[in-house]
Amino acid sequence: MSEDRDHQLSSYDYDLPQERIAQAPVEPRHSARLMLVPPRGMPNDAVRHGQVWDLLSELQAGDLLVVNDTRVLKARLKVRRAGGGLSELLVLEPRGEGQWLCLARPAKRMRPGDVLTIDGTSIGLTVLAEDAASGGRLVQFPSDCADAETIEDLLNQCGEVPLPPYIDRHDPNDAERYQTRYADRPGAVAAPTAGLHFSDELLAALQRKGVRLARITLHVGLGTFRPVETEDLTQLQLHSEWIEVSEAVVEAIQTCTGRVIAVGTTSVRALEGAAQAHGGVLKPFTGPVNLVIQPGYRFAVVQGLLTNFHLPKSSLLLLVSALIGREKLLALYQEAIALQYRFFSYGDAMWISPDSVLNK
Repeated sequence: MSEDRDHQLSSYDYDLPQERIAQAPVEPRHSARLMLVPPRGMPNDAVRHGQVWDLLSELQAGDLLVVNDTRVLKARLKVRRAGGGLSELLVLEPRGEGQWLCLARPAKRMRPGDVLTIDGTSIGLTVLAEDAASGGRLVQFPSDCADAETIEDLLNQCGEVPLPPYIDRHDPNDAERYQTRYADRPGAVAAPTAGLHFSDELLAALQRKGVRLARITLHVGLGTFRPVETEDLTQLQLHSEWIEVSEAVVEAIQTCTGRVIAVGTTSVRALEGAAQAHGGVLKPFTGPVNLVIQPGYRFAVVQGLLTNFHLPKSSLLLLVSALIGREKLLALYQEAIALQYRFFSYGDAMWISPDSVLNK
């Protein structure tokens, strides 16, 4: 019966008091609270509590941390419509020749053929078409804005950090604080948030201990925030994501003398997606993946995970449940709420060691 419930979306719901949604990050980064999941077979009351800095004692020489080096674009743009009204675009993904898929707000005020001007500038944009799949708009930017690298200068001048909708405060520090310290490759519209907990000091201390770092790239897109609406999860399909798992990452995993630990669900999806593309064997891969990870999934690469506390009924909750079990995860979430952990992007973290992962 429990396995049947594992494949029903309504089984992944929980009540979260509004005040548990973190509105600002803690400082320093590594001082966020850390829930340490009990080893498999141990009762939930064996859970331990610490800070992210305690990963230094949890990780061992030879372990490999796989992080996502995507960089968040200042993808939120204020635009003026021809009549002077103010609207907003969220720049999502390139479609070639300076054309970009954007979410528009209010969308009904932006019709194909409409001319927009980026607020405070003379830069003109044109709405080309509606995109049925996303509900967004295809927008013509200057032709030299062909990809994330070439549009980044414009967005840095004119755009804002696209914080998630559940964060209602904005601060100039978000431009730095909503990036990981190893963010390198532009293209995301949301941060890989587990990585926000790593400070320069913690990264250096882990390196001194003999913990290695490998970098994949997954540009976090709209799919992360889109609610799952399929009650029968055996029928679930997710928005595809572009990933890059390089030869160097594959070699680092193959030569790893310790454990392969993913930092964040994006690193899990990239590694497992690259393996799935090659029949379950990890090989270098660049391109789109459309991978659903939920209870019953057999992990090919990832052995442990550092992750944040995720939204109810989200694909991320399904993924973490696949590692430790839905009932155990939801019970730990209830404990986190009772102990006033901070949830979501700027919130606290959960450490799932390989000893805590379900036997497959």
